[in-house]
Amino acid sequence: MSEFTRRRFNQLVGTSGVMAATSIAALTILKTTSPRIVVVGGGFGGATAAQYLKRFNPSLDVTLIEPNQSYSTCPFSNTVIAGMNDISFITQSYDVIRGKGVNVVHDIAVDIDATKKQVTLSNGKCLAFDRCVVAPGIDFKFDSIEGNSEAITQKIPHAWKAGTQTLLLRKQLMAMPDGGVFLISPPSNPFRCPPGPAERISLVANYFTEHKPKSKIIALDPKKKFGKEGLFKEGWQKLYPGMIEYRNIDEDGVVREVVADKMMLVTDLDKVNGDVINLIPAQKAGAIAFSSGLTDKSGWCPVDQRTFESTIHKGVHVIGDASIASPMPKSGVSASSQGKVCAAAIVAMLKGETPNTPKFINHCYSLLAPDYGISVAMVYGYDGKNITKINGSGGLSPFGRDVDFREREALYADGWYQSITQNIWG
Repeated sequence: MSEFTRRRFNQLVGTSGVMAATSIAALTILKTTSPRIVVVGGGFGGATAAQYLKRFNPSLDVTLIEPNQSYSTCPFSNTVIAGMNDISFITQSYDVIRGKGVNVVHDIAVDIDATKKQVTLSNGKCLAFDRCVVAPGIDFKFDSIEGNSEAITQKIPHAWKAGTQTLLLRKQLMAMPDGGVFLISPPSNPFRCPPGPAERISLVANYFTEHKPKSKIIALDPKKKFGKEGLFKEGWQKLYPGMIEYRNIDEDGVVREVVADKMMLVTDLDKVNGDVINLIPAQKAGAIAFSSGLTDKSGWCPVDQRTFESTIHKGVHVIGDASIASPMPKSGVSASSQGKVCAAAIVAMLKGETPNTPKFINHCYSLLAPDYGISVAMVYGYDGKNITKINGSGGLSPFGRDVDFREREALYADGWYQSITQNIWG
């Protein structure tokens, strides 16, 4: 990383997380009435927002709506697919958040009515709110590829929502014969975790090296380039020479069709078969964002990037993957950072004050092997209208470093994961 040191950045993403939302420390704790805040979605963004709302103003009545009893994180899910960790390693409980005074409701939000200021649950119950925070994550554009559907994900998994799909892909790789082909196709931009497909390729290659050394990986990418491409390819050449064949849009076009019964992906130029296929569809905001009218024609949710309040429905804030927050990537760290900023903004707005000018962070580690890590980091500001990168902040892992350096990066990756999950879920 350039002049922005790793030690300094880790201070920013440490347990307190306070620097993720500038001037948060200056917020006073309110002890007045109890405005009702409903948070929809208990992932990195929603879980962070819920507990930081209570931290900034303990008198708030905060309800977190999340259908699942526990949450499996996409970060580090590739280690489960590759057999490095068990699914329990990435499974988070809501007990600590509940213990901090957040009312956690395990149900599905089916509608958010900004006019009536209420959230309707699948059981028919309506929850009134003064402000609503929506963190619905992603959904998939299955119809963007002919023959694709949610049904075939039981045979051709995406594993881009962690949990059962993660375990399915792991099971398929274990059953694949030595000498088989793992065929993976990442989606077009924008999508959740841009470096994630390349990390998955890396860790599957590591699994193959140890257990199925005659096997091969073919990637069909509809883009010209991908996140941290140079660092990944440098590592692949060192660790997995000859095992990974990465074809971009110029080399094989775009995947246009999936033929599930033949285990085949059809591109503009070729028909490619795989013993295991990981087809990751193009993405859009989670379903509740669409049913509640929070999306625009892009399929994502436009927001005031200072407060993350929807520009379509006032009183409703959208954070995380579903929001339009470019140049921030759609990542867990981005979502958590946005959750803190959003919580601080809501506390200020409830006081009738103008929210402070925010700062945001993103920090992304990727593993190419259990002992080989790379990273990218960035700090973002706000120019009065849009989120902007702060020149000179952050940085990228340097090229050409020795095995000791990459091993330290892998250790930092594990430390980062333990730190952020502890900070959010306890």
